[in-house]
Amino acid sequence: MSAIEKIENLNAVSTQEGNLILDSHKLSYHYDRVKAWENGEQIAPVTVDMALTRACGAMCSFCYAMVQEPQERASIKTKEALNLLDDFAEVGIKAVSLISDGESTLSKAYVPFIQHASKIGIDVGNATNGWEWEPEKIDQVLPSLTWVRFTVAAGTPEGYSKIMFKSEKHTEVFDRAMSHIRYAVELKKKLNLKVTLGIQMVLMPEFKDEILPFAKLALDLGVDYGVIKHCSDDELGTLGVDYNKYEEMYESLKKAESMSNEKTKVIVKWSKIKRKGKPTYNRFYGPQFLLQISGSGLVAPSGMFFNARYSKLHMGNFVDERFKDIFKSERYRKIMNYLASPNFDAQTMMGSMPIQHYVSEALDNHLKGLAKISPSKGQKPLHVNFL
Repeated sequence: MSAIEKIENLNAVSTQEGNLILDSHKLSYHYDRVKAWENGEQIAPVTVDMALTRACGAMCSFCYAMVQEPQERASIKTKEALNLLDDFAEVGIKAVSLISDGESTLSKAYVPFIQHASKIGIDVGNATNGWEWEPEKIDQVLPSLTWVRFTVAAGTPEGYSKIMFKSEKHTEVFDRAMSHIRYAVELKKKLNLKVTLGIQMVLMPEFKDEILPFAKLALDLGVDYGVIKHCSDDELGTLGVDYNKYEEMYESLKKAESMSNEKTKVIVKWSKIKRKGKPTYNRFYGPQFLLQISGSGLVAPSGMFFNARYSKLHMGNFVDERFKDIFKSERYRKIMNYLASPNFDAQTMMGSMPIQHYVSEALDNHLKGLAKISPSKGQKPLHVNFL
């Protein structure tokens, strides 16, 4: 067993459906692409993280989209979204996460996008606040989804309202979201679906009193897991995250994990929380395997670079040109090479702990010989195509 596989096993949580890796990566299950990358070949990303719109009804205190600010675009049309999926299939992308910088359930393309992805063999996961994810929509998409992760900022209606709206006057939205989650849990059970359902808390130090209520809520809802993760900030510290205060919450986080039962696992992303916002790597290799696209249609290596001040790292917009042409362009290649070169420093030239963090760290360790990635011969974990 390789060092990487040992790390994955340590971070894998057993659920009723199988092993769930949320605090590591799955590169060893895509070793052919790792090898091609190591040989200097241009590779297609395994996973794309994207949104179908930049619209969102929330004002979450922890939301990184607040500092991304790409140029606004008209809503992505259904035809454009389906063409994008066809291009993904053509170049070899295996999975799409509807997360990024908007609430994709608000898009008219949402249902047909998920159904078409499933039809052509691309796995789809979705992170959502669940407010507009009503039963009719759930019925249409749940059988086609690999996972759904609900943004639930707190375990109490008052805390939820304060964190997600910066007000205490929206507790009825909490009730609506919870009813939709419960409906999905029951539908999964009724239809015996393999989709994984979870809730997520993005933890800022000022939310520490919501840790245990969040864990309790996960158990009450009957979801497969409740995950607690760090909050990313940009290199300017715009969101004001004090990473030194995370250590004060370790006891509460451990207690939350201990509340897990056979149905629901409470998971803390310890490796990111303990990093205190600082990566170990300087080169940013991760986007070559895990690309991000804004709800504006903007294609960029990472959501860390959606902001207009990073325009030199913007590869194109799939609303204006086909993604497969962007992927094959010289601009795409040059930008990826720049991020992997000594001219770029991930510790000083970008925000903290991006979505590509686990992948970037593993690839960096691989090249340095600290922990070599080797092909996995074990049973595949859940969501293997989501790095």
